[in-house]
Amino acid sequence: MKQFWKEFRDFIARGNLVEIAVAFVMGAAFGAVVNSFIFDIVMPPIGKLVGNVDFSSLFVVLGPEKYPSAEAARQAGAPAIYYGRFINNIINFLIVAFVMFLLVRAVIKMRKPKEAPAPTTKECPYCKTQIPIGAVRCPHCTSQLA
Repeated sequence: MKQFWKEFRDFIARGNLVEIAVAFVMGAAFGAVVNSFIFDIVMPPIGKLVGNVDFSSLFVVLGPEKYPSAEAARQAGAPAIYYGRFINNIINFLIVAFVMFLLVRAVIKMRKPKEAPAPTTKECPYCKTQIPIGAVRCPHCTSQLA
């Protein structure tokens, strides 16, 4: 039983798992900020430009009944297609995708390319085999090297 808890603790303490947990929490917080940005800042001016439309309230009732708002249709349990929320979610997705693209692009630019390690071998000009870089005679063909 003691071994089980040790393995479990080691599993939890692994760097990748902790990083994933932090990324998940940060992603949830980022999602809340993006949702607020979309619904509170971006969509009202767009709605104003297209004629004072609140996209989240756009819906079509699948029946003969008429409802004054999407909320009234929901409360009545009417079968309806709430396409306004879908429009909001598409815009939300596009903004998140664009921000993630910019973020990944910036991270890639910040990473320095790894320098190639210094060579440890060279090619014998006579027999074309790989030999240690400091060799003065090829061990394969015994040629004298400059």
